[in-house]
Amino acid sequence: MIPGNSTTPEASVPAAVAGLTRSEELEQVFARVLADQLTAVPAHSGELTYELAPERLLKVAEFLRDAPELMFEMCMDVCGIDYLEYGRAEWKTVAASSSGYSRGVSRIGEASEAIDDSISSEPAAGRRYAVVYHLLSVSLNQRVRLRVFCPDDEQPMVDSVTAIWASADWFEREVFDLFGILFRGHPDLRRILTDYGFIGHPFRKDFPLSGNVEVRYDPEKGRVVYEPVTIEPRILVPKVIRDDNRYDPQLTSASAAAPTGKPNA
Repeated sequence: MIPGNSTTPEASVPAAVAGLTRSEELEQVFARVLADQLTAVPAHSGELTYELAPERLLKVAEFLRDAPELMFEMCMDVCGIDYLEYGRAEWKTVAASSSGYSRGVSRIGEASEAIDDSISSEPAAGRRYAVVYHLLSVSLNQRVRLRVFCPDDEQPMVDSVTAIWASADWFEREVFDLFGILFRGHPDLRRILTDYGFIGHPFRKDFPLSGNVEVRYDPEKGRVVYEPVTIEPRILVPKVIRDDNRYDPQLTSASAAAPTGKPNA
């Protein structure tokens, strides 16, 4: 039983109402047993998503796993989100195809070609980093998402749910590696995708596209070495990195200066 609820979940949940979808029935259950713990988040996909305070995460997670009308016994994924620059985009779109969102949408009007300066690039304090949990009830065939914001933007941290769902172990390590979000109580929080000498967290929105260091094998030292980045920062600008005789200036000039006439028969 979650603190703050005056009745037990079993007594407060009515029988399934005829004509409602499974998602609508589950939504009614959440409205009755966790109304004071969760805040519904609008979702275009029709899937249930709720936000909760970080200090309530462990108790609510345990309740979701054990309550007989919920039984979310599996944590399918744990994702990190960086809301820096959220809402500011060159191209706007509100719909997604079967393959996902695309930047190659049709532009309509001049306003859609410019970044909306009315939206601040800096999110409110405690609203930059979030962790999203994807939960599945195999027994009842239902799903739900939970979103928790990290209260400290400088050192984002939430409690680890590995004691509730063991599958969250590597998921939380992945979020730590890519976003730098810490998980209090994790048994072995270390990088899992990048190497041990990697600097920074590559999924943060302010991470440089070229990275902080580059890696190469040094045959003289017989090991991998880290060096300052030599790639010049660029965005959507093609650049030839290797030598290629097809781009020789003499060949290019000769081709451009060739006389125009009828081709040989």
